[in-house]
Parts: sequence; C-alpha cells; structure tokens
Amino acid sequence: MEILTKHFGSMEYTEEETVHFQDGLFGFEDYKDYVPIPLEEDSDAIICLQSLDDQDIAFIMMNPFLLSSVYRPKITAADRKALGNPNEEDISYYCICVINETLEDSTINLKCPIAVNALTRAARQLILDQPGYNFRHRIKDIEKDICTTNKKEVSHAGTAKKEKPVAGHKR
Repeated sequence: MEILTKHFGSMEYTEEETVHFQDGLFGFEDYKDYVPIPLEEDSDAIICLQSLDDQDIAFIMMNPFLLSSVYRPKITAADRKALGNPNEEDISYYCICVINETLEDSTINLKCPIAVNALTRAARQLILDQPGYNFRHRIKDIEKDICTTNKKEVSHAGTAKKEKPVAGHKR
C-alpha cells in the first residue's frame, strides 16, 4: 500500500507495519491507524508516527528507556486488557516529543506514554498515575528530573530491561 507522509513524501507500507489505537490518541480520537517510521534504520530511538487517515498528522516519538535508565511506566490492568493482555516483555513504550529549534526548548511527555503490544500491534496512550512524570520534561533534563523526583523509586528500580521495539517502516 502507499501513503503520502508529512515528512517523507510518498512511501510504501504493509498492513503488518501499522499500529492501531482503538481509542485514538488524546486530542486525535478519530485517527486510529498509524505507521511508525524510524528516523534511523533499525533503531527505535526516534520514530515518526504517521497517521494513515490524514497525511498532515504525524508525531515524533522517542524510546524513553534510551533517555532514562530509571523510567518505569506502570500500566493499569484496564490498559493492559485494552492491549489484549500482553506479557510485560511484549509491550513497547514510546513518548511523544515536541522538537524545537534547540534542545533546551524540546520536550517529551513522560506522563502519557504510548504502549504498543508488539505481537498484535494494538496501541494505547496511557496516563500514568506516578509522581515525577510530567507532560513536558525538557529532554536535556530527563535523568535529573526523574532521579530527583523519584529518589525512593529509583533506589529500588533494579536493572532496566531492554524494551522490545516495535518494528517500524524501513525508509
């Protein structure tokens, strides 16, 4: 299939590459299907999440575990059920970013990560009920912000596991 993207022009994709949000994203509830396009081949560090419903809708997402070794989203039973009850190791997490001209002005939303069932490609945007995660963290201050706010949690966090990436479209 072919799609006209916001940032990359016309691209081919397959149905297996799409992710589906049953409830849409916050503020974009009518847009359910997206193709993840990694900015660097074979890396899920930064992904463009391109809407299949509207070529002008695309979000920049980052793998939060590559920014912070102490980020620990806690998914609720209801959210896990909405994703099809995957095992924790089958959930990939990404956070929407606002990229500005300078790193100092760029932010990431750690409060509302996107969780993707890597097996079924079902996706859901979460709202974490965890102190220390905000809607706008400056990217350059991530580790400092989380470590300062969540001192007790960080000291007992254990070893961060490598999150299973959602394979995106190859450009």
